[in-house]
Amino acid sequence: MIKITSSIALDESEIVESFVRASGPGGQNVNKVATAVQLRFDAAASPNLSDEVKRKAIALAGQRATNDGVIVIFADRFRSQERNREDALERLVELLREAAHRPKPRRPTRPTLASKERRLKGKSVRSGVKAMRRSRPDD
Repeated sequence: MIKITSSIALDESEIVESFVRASGPGGQNVNKVATAVQLRFDAAASPNLSDEVKRKAIALAGQRATNDGVIVIFADRFRSQERNREDALERLVELLREAAHRPKPRRPTRPTLASKERRLKGKSVRSGVKAMRRSRPDD
């Protein structure tokens, strides 16, 4: 089980990994070994995620999500297959944690008396500056 939050955990069988050849540094190793990882997670069909978390995860994934709700993460930053696997899994876990996070609802508050007075004082100072700029008719 892969722990996402205290209430959400994924089964390893829900994640499908495939390995492809990576581009970039690595010398001849790049041409011989499939080090890049393509991780696929079917968020829409996951029994461990609530509908709200599924919807938010697919929205957060953006172009990394298919029309069927499958999140695809491609990791090829590192030269070893194992580090790329860890990187892809970390990125998926981070995405799901962000989707599971509920923002704290804002509770409306009233401005304090001191803040009201500061605002009015600032307005009167500004009004005085503008009044000084006005041209006055000569007597």
